[in-house]
Formats: sequence, C-alpha cells, structure tokens
Amino acid sequence: MTNMRTLGASGLQTPPLILGGNVFGWTAKGDTAFDILDAFVAGGGTMIDTADVYSAWVDGHRGGESESLIGRWLAKRARRDDVLIATKVGMLPGEGGRKLEPARVAAAADASLKRLQTDYIDLYFAHQDDQDTPLEDTLEAFAKLVAAGKVRYIGASNYSGPRLGEALAISAASRLPAYSVLQPELNLMSRATFEGDLQQLCIDRNIGVMPYFGLASGFLTGKYRDESDTSKSLRGGSMGKYMNSRGDAVLAAMDVIAEQTGASLAQIALAWNAAQPGVTAPIASATSVAQLEDLLGAIDLALSEEQLAKLDEASRG
Repeated sequence: MTNMRTLGASGLQTPPLILGGNVFGWTAKGDTAFDILDAFVAGGGTMIDTADVYSAWVDGHRGGESESLIGRWLAKRARRDDVLIATKVGMLPGEGGRKLEPARVAAAADASLKRLQTDYIDLYFAHQDDQDTPLEDTLEAFAKLVAAGKVRYIGASNYSGPRLGEALAISAASRLPAYSVLQPELNLMSRATFEGDLQQLCIDRNIGVMPYFGLASGFLTGKYRDESDTSKSLRGGSMGKYMNSRGDAVLAAMDVIAEQTGASLAQIALAWNAAQPGVTAPIASATSVAQLEDLLGAIDLALSEEQLAKLDEASRG
C-alpha cells in the first residue's frame, strides 16, 4: 500500500486508518471479530489499538477482554510481524498500585503481554494523565519496559499540551524514552480538546497523532438522525448531545459531499480527520466485516479543499 504515514518519531507506519479494539470481546466476538481483524489486515491495515481496560464497563467483564481476543487471533490467524499492536495502561485497577505508578505500569504490561500472547507491545500508551504520580517516575517505568524489549515505543493518551510538553522536557533532560505518539479525542463534533496549543506542540515536536472517537461514537455515520434512531445500538443513548442544530449542519454538509464523491458518511468523517494538520491516522472500530470494509474506503479518499472548508464551517457552528 502506497498511502502510508509515519507515526512521529516512532517510525511506525500505518495507512490513515487504525482499527479500534474497544468493541472486541464486547459487541464483536468470536469468529465475527476474527473475520474483522482478517479483513483489516487484508485491506492494508497495520495497527490495532486496544487497552487493558477494554471492556471493564460491561456487566460481568473485568477488563482485558479485547486484548485476550486479539491475542487468540494473533495465535491462530496472524503473523505477529504483520501487525502493530498498541495498548494502554492507567485506567484498569490492579496489581502494583494505582494508575501510572511504576509498579502498576510493570504489572499491567506483563498482564497485557500475556493476554495478547506476544513478547512485545509496539506502542504502549499512558491511557490518561496521572497527576498523583510524578511524570519522571512513569517515564522511568516505561524506560525499563523498553530496555527489556517488552515495549518498542511509548505514547500519551488524553494528555493536555502543558503536561505533554513537561513530559517531553523530562525525557530530554533525563535521557528517558519520550512519548512519540498522542491519542486525543478528535472528530467533527469534538475538536476543542486537540486543536490549538496541543495540536501545534505535536506538529512542532514531530508527535504522531492517532485520534479516537473519529466517528463520534457512530453519530457521523449518519445512523442517528432523530430520537427514534437512538435505539439502534448500545451507543444510541449517548447521541443526544449531538442532536442539535450543529449536528444537523454537519450531517447536511456530509450528505452533500457524499453526493459529490460517492463516499459514505463514515469515510468522509475519517478522511476529514486524517486531513487535519498534525494528524497521522484516526481510529475507528467495526462490529461487522461490512462495516470494516466501509471504513477501509476512507484510506484512499482525498477530500478537496472546498469540501474540507465546508465541513469546517458546519463543524464550527
């Protein structure tokens, strides 16, 4: 595949689409999940993003369900070197302490490796900032994992610009591994978290960016147009915050571009995301092969400047 992008200083390469693993072991299970993963790799995808906490929010789940499913798939259906695995630490309670304390990072990494049935994690994220643990302590814990060959590169998820900048300064001063990738929330309905100082920091410091919620939990697929649509999925109940004049304007603009390009709304939303300054590749998940194949169409979709401007205007309200 020619449309490959590099995730900042990590050097890891991916097309402008990363497969989200939050649904695995939850709304995508068994052979269906395996088929989605197979189709992603067959379609040119390289990186699968998961976390130890997926899907602890489901009744009867304890976390690790997504990693365990991906691990079974790796053992049965994939060559490890054909894919990049990103996972995270910091939200699932467990052995070693809280959040990003060094002992917790070490224990969580070993647990993730066991569930994933692999010897190394390509990209290991601090899932959220831990204000109670010194940044240097967490970075030193990551350094030990890198030195042991358990982790190749590290990233930060849900970090503010000042805290990410502080962490980068500590890494440089102490010669510790540095965060080379950021995972923020970014989509046409939610832009404020990333845009501005954080976005500019990533551009200036060559930080790869892989945004999550690229489809705004499904709203940007066009599936949720009015209140009667909210019963269509487990996520439907969270759509109310988008069902307003701004949401209507965004969908209307996307509908026009869909007519112009023949692309689906999901493809348009992801192509817009991938076209934002500093962004390497958005993350999106699928619960069926048909959904996955639609998402893959975003990889080669290039929106015109006029189309991007139309989406920006609608999105900014």
